[in-house]
Amino acid sequence: MFRHVKQLQYTVRVSEPNPGLANLLLEQFGGPQGELAAACRYFTQGLGDDDAGRKEMLMDIATEELSHLEIIGSLVGMLNKGAKGALAEGTESEAELYRSLTQSGNDSHVTSLLYGGGPALTNSAGKPWTASYIDTIGEVTADLRSNIAAEARAKIIYERLINLTDDPGVKDALGFLMTREVAHMMSFEKALYSIRNNFPPGKLPPIEQYSNVYYNMSEGDDPRGSWNSDENFEYVANPQPAVDGGDGLITVQLTPEQLAMVKAMSDRTMSDPSVEPITGFELGTGEPKSKK
Repeated sequence: MFRHVKQLQYTVRVSEPNPGLANLLLEQFGGPQGELAAACRYFTQGLGDDDAGRKEMLMDIATEELSHLEIIGSLVGMLNKGAKGALAEGTESEAELYRSLTQSGNDSHVTSLLYGGGPALTNSAGKPWTASYIDTIGEVTADLRSNIAAEARAKIIYERLINLTDDPGVKDALGFLMTREVAHMMSFEKALYSIRNNFPPGKLPPIEQYSNVYYNMSEGDDPRGSWNSDENFEYVANPQPAVDGGDGLITVQLTPEQLAMVKAMSDRTMSDPSVEPITGFELGTGEPKSKK
C-alpha cells in the first residue's frame, strides 16, 4: 500500500529559475542512474526476496527512492517555472524566448518545449526512460553487488551536479540526495556480507583449474599488483590458445541430412577468387579502368 504525503522528505528551496540546470537534473529523474530506475530495481528485488529482513530493507529503500524522485521532479519543476509561464502565455518575443531557453549552450528547449517545462521521464539528453535500466537478475548476491555499484554511480552524478550550480538551495537538496546514496550503499554492503556464502554468486562452483589463473593478454610493460600477483594467482605471462589442452578448434555434431544442407548452402554461396567483378562504387566514379 502506498499513500502520498504532501510534504517532501527534504525541504527544497530554489533561488531562481534555471532551465539549463533543470535539464541536467533530469539525468537523476529519468536517466539510467536516476531515482525511478533505482526504485524499480529495488522493488523488483524486494518483491521476489524470501528473506524477511532483506525484503523489508529493499522495499524501504525502493520507497525512499520514490521520495527522491519527488524531490528531483520538484527541483526540475521550480527551475523551469519561468520558462513554463513564458511558454504558456507567450509573453516574450520569439527570439527572446528561444534565447532564454538555449542560453549558455544548454539544450533545455528539448524538455521545456516538448514537456511544457515540467519534469519529463527522460535523461538530460531527452532520451525516454526505459525498463532496460533495471538490471535485476534474481540472484541476491549478484543483485546486491549491482545495487552497490548503482548507488556509487548515482553518488558521482550528484557530485557533478552539485559542482555545476551555485544555487545554495539546489546544492543543499542535492547534497542530501548524494548522502542518501552512501547510506544505501552501506545497507546493501551489510546485507551482502550477512550472507555467509556470498562469493562467488550462485550455487555452482567455478572450475578449479581456471579459477585462480590470471592471463596476461597485453603486450609491453605489465604492471603487477594484488589483482594479478603470484601470491593470489597463477600468472600466465604469455598465454597460448587452447588452455584446456585441446586443439582450439570448433566442432559440432550434425546428422547426415544437416550436413547435406550445410554443404549445399556452402557450395551455393562460395566465393570465386578468380573473378574480378565491376562493382557499384566503380560504376559510380566513372568509367572502370581496364584490368591489365
